[in-house]
Amino acid sequence: MKYPKQLKPCATIGLICPSSAISKEREAQCKTAIEQLGYKVKTADNLTCNYAGYMADDGETRGRWINSMFADPEVDAIFCVRGGDGGSRAIEYLDLELIKNNPKIFVGYSDITSFHLIFNQICDFVTFHGPMVSSNMVDDFDNESKASLFQALNADAPYEFCNPKGYEIKVLKDGAAEGTLVGGNFALLGASMGTPYEVDTKDKILFIEEVGETMSRIDRLVYQLKNSGKLKSCAGILLGQFTDCPNKDIPEYTELNIFRDALADIDIPVMYNIQSGHGNPNMTLPLGAHCNINTKTKSICFDNIKR
Repeated sequence: MKYPKQLKPCATIGLICPSSAISKEREAQCKTAIEQLGYKVKTADNLTCNYAGYMADDGETRGRWINSMFADPEVDAIFCVRGGDGGSRAIEYLDLELIKNNPKIFVGYSDITSFHLIFNQICDFVTFHGPMVSSNMVDDFDNESKASLFQALNADAPYEFCNPKGYEIKVLKDGAAEGTLVGGNFALLGASMGTPYEVDTKDKILFIEEVGETMSRIDRLVYQLKNSGKLKSCAGILLGQFTDCPNKDIPEYTELNIFRDALADIDIPVMYNIQSGHGNPNMTLPLGAHCNINTKTKSICFDNIKR
């Protein structure tokens, strides 16, 4: 899997909304936030085009802007402004051959998961599950999240992913494993089933995070992956932030209990409390990269970095 080129000082970052829109005021704030980091900015023209109340214009427009940013020789990296909803409408308009031939840094999470799967599994390059401009960089871009993002974007040697201070990586099932890191938002991983970009977990390290889903829905998603063979085929699992995922009747029964039940007969290492997802801090993971995990040392390492 190929790493895109590093993000150099004064590079140009393209800002896109593949899912939901933002306000005009927020657009200006996003541009300023990137410029304050020392980069130039190009923006798609649909960032503020609210369509149906939850999309940044129609799917064709959003797909066209993704293609345009990958094709533009002046754009060095592509940052998603936010997630939201409706990204799947843009997928049919992606020019995958163009994108594959112009791999670039691509950063986002949540509804952006579908694009990560496509760019990793079909276009064969590493993307980054990390902070988005409006969601994370404008109001409170903490130093640890910032350092994690730029470490991942610019690594040229093996490195270890680290949680922020005060957040311990924890173990659900013991063991060690290696493989390509895949995954993202749980609901979008479930939605990929039966599509050309269905998440491929065979011999992979599977990363999962979620926000705003009830425990019963988490249960459904876990067993969808189990019953489809996705859990049995993967080499290991990393569980990220599960933000605002309540169990109203029995709060102490959480996603960890569900995974423990589902994995009782599957012998793979599982670590959790990985601080990546919809929370703050929000650390960056390189999806599509080669990953080694070890529960004894509680380590998550990335190597074989080829640019």
